[in-house]
Amino acid sequence: MNKQTVIGIFDYGVDAQMAAQQLEKAGIPNSKIDVVVNGAADKNSATPAQQPQNRDNDQRTGQFFNSLIDNRDESARYSEVARHGSVVTVHTTSKDEAKKVAETLDKCGAIDVNERAAQQRNMSTSSKGKWTGSNSSIPVVEENMEVGKREVETGGVRLRSRIVERPVEEHLRLREEHVHVERNKVNRPASEKDLANFKEGERTMTEHAEIPMVNKEARVVEEVKLGKEATERDETIRGTVRKQDVEVDKLPPQDKRKGTDKK
Repeated sequence: MNKQTVIGIFDYGVDAQMAAQQLEKAGIPNSKIDVVVNGAADKNSATPAQQPQNRDNDQRTGQFFNSLIDNRDESARYSEVARHGSVVTVHTTSKDEAKKVAETLDKCGAIDVNERAAQQRNMSTSSKGKWTGSNSSIPVVEENMEVGKREVETGGVRLRSRIVERPVEEHLRLREEHVHVERNKVNRPASEKDLANFKEGERTMTEHAEIPMVNKEARVVEEVKLGKEATERDETIRGTVRKQDVEVDKLPPQDKRKGTDKK
């Protein structure tokens, strides 16, 4: 068994929760999924850089990545990015499962840690969380919905043949012969015919009878054919896609005269 821990970091807690739901739909048990929201819960909340920092949480996050990643520089990058985001941790038990989890997290919009760490290094922030770097950028992300189709099995028909017996009967009139012997006492003089039969011999008379004869003939009385036809139908697929909206507010100039004492 090859146990691996797969981590996905998201800017918003709602995105992390949606990623966890997609993992469950992909067959990953809920018991293997952990979600920790460090930054903004959703896009209506303060941006991750404006969230209050908790030193205990930062320390636990650093210890967590140090236990997973031997390279201290890489662990520091993950800790810094995770400090302002939400972390989805999945404990997998095979390489195939780890690959499936990683692909699902990427599809759900997990942060590229190396790219985000490079952006954070290029940005300087004041203690109030205002961006003061000479060059800064906010990536605008927009989702696109792709609709495809796949063939699934929706049912069918199975033909099963079996032999069924049923009783039949026919009425016949059968003829039988019976030989009977009849003896009659007589008392008369023997004639020439009688004298001619006055010798040894035998006579046979056979009996005959009709018996039923059964002959079976198989005939095709019905044909059952299997066939199918294809029909087409139009269906409208509806869904929602998300787009990141960036609002630009121009800051008023500061009045340098305020807060000065004249003597």
